Amino acid sequence: MKIYATMLDALNDLRERGYVYDFNLRQDCIYCHGNDSAIKPGEFHVVETYRFEGMSDPDDNSVVYAIESPAYGIKGVLINAYGIYFDEASSELVKKFV
Repeated sequence: MKIYATMLDALNDLRERGYVYDFNLRQDCIYCHGNDSAIKPGEFHVVETYRFEGMSDPDDNSVVYAIESPAYGIKGVLINAYGIYFDEASSELVKKFV
């Protein structure tokens, strides 16, 4: 796995490697706006994870997940706060990110 100095460096490299879609968390899936898909936990894999810590503010911590979905033939990223806020997410979805 690569080491990146900044989140922007990671995102740029991942995009160059084909991770072009953006995902958002939903209650029981990740949602891809690029192709209007609700992807269930069994339909995607977290391939790489990168954690970034804010230099002056602990609230600036974030995580970038590189995700592949063979079922949909897409690769993309999900960005979330450090410690993942899954208040509304199903336990099956949460397991994919730990």
